[in-house]
Amino acid sequence: MSCRLHRLAPAAAFEDGGGGPNGSVNSSPDDGESSLDGGYQLPPPDIRCIVDSPPLPALSFSPKRDKMLFLKRRALPPLADLARPEEKLAGIRIDGNCNTRSRMSFHTGIGIHSLMDDGTLGPEKAVHGFPDGAKLNFVSWSRDGQHLSFTIRCDEGDNGDNGSSKLDVWVADVETGKARPLFQSPDIHLNAIFDNFVWVNDSTLLVCTIPRSRGATPKKPLVPPGPKIQSNEQKDVVQVRTYQDLLKDEYDEILLDYYATSQLMLASLDGTHKEIGPPAVYTSIDPSPDKKYLMISSIHRPYSYIVPCGRFPKKVDLWTADGKFVREMCDLPLAEDIPIAFNSVRRGMRSINWRPDKPSTLYWVETQDGGDAKVEVSPRDIIYTQSAEPQEEEKPEILHKLDLRYGGISWGDVSLALVYESWYKTRKTRTWVISPGNKEVSPRILFDRSSEDVYSDPGSPMLRRTSSGTYVIAKIKKKEEGTYILLNGSGATPEGNIPFLDLFEITTGAKERIWESDKEKYYETVVALMSDQPDGDLDLDQLKILTSKESKTENPQYYLECLPNKEVKITNFPHPYPQLSNLQKEMIRYQRKDGVQLTATLYLPPNYNPSKDGTLPCLIWSYPGEFKSKDAAGQVRGSPNEFAGIGPTSPLLWLARGFAILSGPTIPIIGEGDEEANDRYVEQLVASAEAAVNEVIRRGVAHPNKIAVGGHSYGAFMTANLLAHAPHLFSCGIARSGAYNRTLTPFGFQNEERTLWEATNIYVEMSPFIAANKIKKPILLIHGEEDNNPGTLTMQSDRFFNALKGHGALCRLVVLPFESHGYSARESIMHVLWETDRWLQKFCINAPDTVSDINTSKVDESQKVDDSEVEVVSATGGGESETAGLAHEVLNLLRRSFL
Repeated sequence: MSCRLHRLAPAAAFEDGGGGPNGSVNSSPDDGESSLDGGYQLPPPDIRCIVDSPPLPALSFSPKRDKMLFLKRRALPPLADLARPEEKLAGIRIDGNCNTRSRMSFHTGIGIHSLMDDGTLGPEKAVHGFPDGAKLNFVSWSRDGQHLSFTIRCDEGDNGDNGSSKLDVWVADVETGKARPLFQSPDIHLNAIFDNFVWVNDSTLLVCTIPRSRGATPKKPLVPPGPKIQSNEQKDVVQVRTYQDLLKDEYDEILLDYYATSQLMLASLDGTHKEIGPPAVYTSIDPSPDKKYLMISSIHRPYSYIVPCGRFPKKVDLWTADGKFVREMCDLPLAEDIPIAFNSVRRGMRSINWRPDKPSTLYWVETQDGGDAKVEVSPRDIIYTQSAEPQEEEKPEILHKLDLRYGGISWGDVSLALVYESWYKTRKTRTWVISPGNKEVSPRILFDRSSEDVYSDPGSPMLRRTSSGTYVIAKIKKKEEGTYILLNGSGATPEGNIPFLDLFEITTGAKERIWESDKEKYYETVVALMSDQPDGDLDLDQLKILTSKESKTENPQYYLECLPNKEVKITNFPHPYPQLSNLQKEMIRYQRKDGVQLTATLYLPPNYNPSKDGTLPCLIWSYPGEFKSKDAAGQVRGSPNEFAGIGPTSPLLWLARGFAILSGPTIPIIGEGDEEANDRYVEQLVASAEAAVNEVIRRGVAHPNKIAVGGHSYGAFMTANLLAHAPHLFSCGIARSGAYNRTLTPFGFQNEERTLWEATNIYVEMSPFIAANKIKKPILLIHGEEDNNPGTLTMQSDRFFNALKGHGALCRLVVLPFESHGYSARESIMHVLWETDRWLQKFCINAPDTVSDINTSKVDESQKVDDSEVEVVSATGGGESETAGLAHEVLNLLRRSFL
C-alpha cells in the first residue's frame, strides 16, 4: 500500500474557535477541500493544551518496600518514531536497527525516593551516568533491592556506532544513583524480540544477546526460488482467524531467525560474563526460586504462514543455573489446528511454571479434550506437578482435575492453594481450595459463580513477597483459630463500585471487612500490600497497605495506610488538566424497552447550568458487550467518584468545547439460554441506543437534533450500524479503526464463535457494509494505515468508504500513515482531534434545529435487511477470497498485588 503521508501543516493552519457551555462553538474555517486534505492539522488550543500536558510518572516499589521509583515519561512521540523501518514477521513487528519490537515506548529518566519512617517520601535522587537523551526500557529491581537494571538506546548516530541504536544493558546502584554499562565490551547488545534479561540472583543477570557471530542482514533474493505454495492434500480441517503480519515466504523465515536468534549470557556485576547454551530463538527465560535451575523456552521450525509465532513448535528445557542441560520438559508441534471455539487450547503441556512456594518444583496443565472446547469430557484439564530433577521412573504427580478450563493458581504453601477454572459459554467460574502437600485433604469449591455477576465477586487474594522473590498468598495471624487470607475486591454494588479488603477465613467462609473505600466523595483502591516479610504469617495489627485515592475532580494520589486508621499521603501529583477540574460527572441509570437496566456516565462541562444554558450538543461514545443474562447486563460497573481520566483521543476532550458526553453507555447484546447474543444484535443495539438518547433528552442536557455517536474498533462497528439502522437518533457519527464487512472475518469475530457458513444471515445482517445504502447521516471514518489488529485491516474502512460513496453518502475517510490499531504519534493524534472537532462542528453543532421524532422506538421497515439481500450475498459467497481475522480485543488485567 502506498504511503499517504502529506506535508506537516504549521500551527497557524487551524484558526482557533471559541466555545462555551451553551455549545456555541465556532466552526473551523473551510477553505475548500484542498485545505482539508493538504496535511496534518492541529485542533483548537482548548483541546491541544490538554493533550500536550506533561504525563505523570509511572511508579515502582522496591522488593523491600522501602524505596520507590518515579519513571519519567515523555509526551506524545513524533511521527518520525513510527516511520522507522520495521519488519512484519510471524505476527510481530521488529525494529531491525534496535533489534527489538518496533514502536516501543520508553522512559526519559529515573528518580529514586526513600520511603521514610513516617510514611512520606524523601527527596529525589536521580539515576545518572548515562548519555543525554537516552531512552530507557525494561527497568527492574535486583532481588535484594540494591541495584536497578535497565536498557539504554540512543538516537541513530548519537552513540558513535555508525548509526546503530542497539539496546545496551545498564545497572545502577540504588544508594548512589550511579549507572554504568553491564558489559564492558562494546559489541554485546541486547536482543529484545522476545524475552530480554532477568536477575538470576542478587549479583547476576541472564541476558538474551545478539550473537556476536551474526553477519549482515540477509538480502532478499532478486528472483524467488519458486512459487508460494500452501497445501491441504490431507483434507485436514484447519479453521484459523486471518491474522496479520504473518510470514510469507522462505526469506521471511530467514529474517525471523536472523533477528530473533539469541545467545544467552550470564553477566555479573563485577564485569565478568560467559555464554551459555547454543544460539536459538529463545522466547522466555525463567530462573527457579532457589536460583539453581533455569526453565528455557524456545520456538523452532517448521514455521507457519497462517498462524503467528505463538503457535510455532515450542520446546521447553531445564538447565542448571550455569547453563548445563538437565532435561527436556516438552517439544510441542506446530499448532495450526486449534479450534476457533472459545476455551479451545493447544494440545500437550501448557502453562509450565515454577511453584513460588517451593525451591524448584514445576507445575503445568494438560488438556484431556484434545484442546477442542466442543468435545464433552470429564475431566477437561489436569494439573500436574514435579520436581526439577525427579528420581528415576518418578512420574508427575496429579495435583488437581478440572471439568472446566484451567484459569490459573494462587499458591500459598503446602497446605493452601487456590485453583481457578472457567467456561466462557456458560460464564461459569469456580475457585477451588486444595492442599498441595496433603492428599488426604479433599479439594473443595470455595466460590462457584457467574463471571458476569460482578455483584458476587468475592475479590482476589493479596500476595506477599517471599525471601526468594516470588509471590504467595498472604496468610494473616489472628487470635482466633483458623486460616485467614486477605481478599481485595472491586465491591460492585447497584450504587457503583466500593472497593474493599476482607479478612477471609478459608475453612468457614467467614468474612470481616477491615478496609473499605469512602462511599460519599472518594474512590479508593488497594494497590499493594506493604507489610511484607520474608516468611511466615503477617500480623493483623501491623498490616500496611498502599492505596490510591481519587474523586470526580481530584486526580489519583497514593497513600500509605497502617490499618486500622492511620493514613499518610505519599504523592502530590498536580492536576493534569486544571481547566476541566470542575467538570460535572454523574453515573446514571435508565431502562431499555425490554426491561434491561442500563448505566452510563454523564459528563457535563465546568460551570454548566441547564436552567441558564439550555441544551448542549452531545457525543455518545461506547463499545458493545455480550452477556448471557439480562440481570448481569443490568449490573452497575464503575464508580461515580472515579477521576475523569482523559487520554489523548478521549471523547471527554470535547467537554472543553462545550459538549455533554455520555461515556460508556452499556450496549448489552444478550443471548440467554440456547440463544446466541448476535441472533438479535441489531434489535438490541438499536434498543440500547434509543434508551440512551431518550435519557439525555429527558434530563434536558442534550439537544434532540444535536447528538453524535462514536466509537473505536468494535465501537466503530457499532457506530456504523446505528447510523444504518437508527438514523433518527443521531446527527452524525465518528468511527475509528473498525471492521464493517463480516464476510471478511469468516471464522468468527469478537465473541462470535460460529463461522460465516454456519450463520450466514447473522454475518450479513450485522455488517454495516451490506447496509451502506441505508446510511444517510454524515460518517467520519478514521483508520491507521498499518493496523495490525486481527479483523480490522485498513481495507475494511477503504471498502466501506467506497460503498458509502457509491451510494452518495456524506462521508470522509482519514487514513493515518504509520499508525496501527491505536494511534500514538503526536501529528496523527492532533489531526484525528482536528478531524473529529471539525466533523462535530459541521454536523452536530450546526445540525438543523428541527426536532425529529427521537422517541421512535421501532426501526423503520426500510432500514431492515430483507431476505432477498441475504440470499444474494450468500449465493455469491461474499465476493472475494481476501479475508481478515477476528476482532478479538483482550483486556489484560494486572493484579494490583504485584506492584
